Order: sequence, then structure tokens, then C-alpha cells
Amino acid sequence: MAGDLVRRQPRGRAGAGFVRLVAHTDPVALIGIMLSVFLSVTLDLTNAATGVESLLAGLMGITISLLVDSLARAERRFHLRTLLDGPSWLVRTTPLVAGAVREAAEQHAGTRVAAEARRRYEEFHLAAEQLAAGRIIRPGDDGEDLVGATRDCTGQLVALTNVMPRASGELSWWRGEVGRRYWEANVAALARGVRITRIFIHATLSEELRELVETQRRAGVRVGLLPHGAVSSQLHVNLVVWDSSSCWEARMTAHGEISEHQFSVNRSDVERLDRVFRLCADAARFTD
Repeated sequence: MAGDLVRRQPRGRAGAGFVRLVAHTDPVALIGIMLSVFLSVTLDLTNAATGVESLLAGLMGITISLLVDSLARAERRFHLRTLLDGPSWLVRTTPLVAGAVREAAEQHAGTRVAAEARRRYEEFHLAAEQLAAGRIIRPGDDGEDLVGATRDCTGQLVALTNVMPRASGELSWWRGEVGRRYWEANVAALARGVRITRIFIHATLSEELRELVETQRRAGVRVGLLPHGAVSSQLHVNLVVWDSSSCWEARMTAHGEISEHQFSVNRSDVERLDRVFRLCADAARFTD
């Protein structure tokens, strides 16, 4: 029995080695190898060529297939080196991240850890694609970009704010933490000489809204009022555009609460939101 076990081990290692070879060989090369073997056997069985000739034909096909596989591997390695030819932090951390995800998937295969590793990696991939397009997506309770971009603004800020009856109450956002920090950044920007224009789209001109408008007007904001229905509902967007170079847009829930912040330096996003603001500005009534 011990002898049988010893004899079985090499075959197991050979089988595992064959599986790894197949897994890491380019599919085109595998097809070429199989076709080469099939051609060699066919030539030999049909007597269309001598045994030596059919063998040489098969070996030539296999050699070409392996050459194709080698070129494909070299191309992938070159592509990876090109991707890593960037900032030092990217070159340093990318192998670590890839290695950690691979270890989680392989060492804990079939468990919730492996499934979570895949889910998080896919989320990272989607976030990286947004970043490549010039966008930052954050959850509704994270207004870092809204506040930070206002602090960085140097010339002009234009904004469109929808004030509609909602489950959370009108104007409640301005009293929340993000709203207070955003207004403080507005006041600081005004002190630096930044020109701020804000339009409120409203269903009713409540006393609370009047007070907010007057507070911002006294601080130096050019405030416009736009009744609900005066423009297309497609223009009812909560937005900010800074210096015509970056922008922010809120994704809203059914209750009128911010569910997602989208900050962008993508030129198409900036131009789209700037166009929305201009259309609303043409229809708004300004208090000055």
C-alpha cells in the first residue's frame, strides 16, 4: 500500500502541474496546440504523410502556438509595467493590494471572506472608474467635497437649491452639520472676495425661507427666487459650480434628502450643471 501511495504522488503532482499549465496558458495557444495534435494524428491515420512528417507538422504547430502564448504573456507583462509606471504610492501599493485580495480569495475560498473580498474589489473597481472620469462619489452624510471645494474657490460660486415640502422639513439641511459647515465656508469665501450667486427653487415663500434669504443676502450672497413650476422639473437640481472648473450635484431620496454627493471636475459635468443654472437664472427673480 505504501508503494502504491508513493507511485500515486508523482501522478498527482503531474496532474496538478497540467491544471496549472492549462489555467495560465492563453486560450488561443491552447486551441492551437489541440489543433496541432489533431492535425498530426489525422495525417498519420489517413496516411496523408509519413509518421515522421505528421510528427514534425504537429510539433511545428505546437511550437507556433507556444510562441503565440509567449508573446501574449509578454504583452500582458508590458501592459502591467505600463500601468504601474505612475506615482510612487501606486507602484508601491498595487502589488500589495492585489496580493491581499488574491490571498483572501484563495486561502478562504468558499467562505464569506472570499465573497466579501470579491465584492469589495468590484466596488473599488467601480469607484476607480469614476475617479478616472474625474468624479468623486460620497454618501449623503459626507459633505467633505462640498465644503472643501467652497474653501478652495477663488473667484465665483453659483448654486441652485431646491426648497420643497418634504418629510424632513423645509430647510432642515441648512441647520444640519453639513449645512452649517457649508455656510461657514460660504461666509469665508465671501470674505476672500468670491462672488456667490444662489437661486432657491421654492413651492411656497415661507417665513423660514424669507429669513434664510435675508441672512444670505446680508452676508453678501446674490440671491434669486424661482417659484416651482416656472421651469421644467428636469432643472430641479441641487447643484454648485465653482470657478467654472468643478461642480457638485446631489442625488436625492423620495423624501427630498441627499443620498449621494457627486463632485466632479469632468468638463461635460461642469458644462451641464452650469447650463442648468443659467436657465434657472434667466427665469429667477433676484432680491437685489
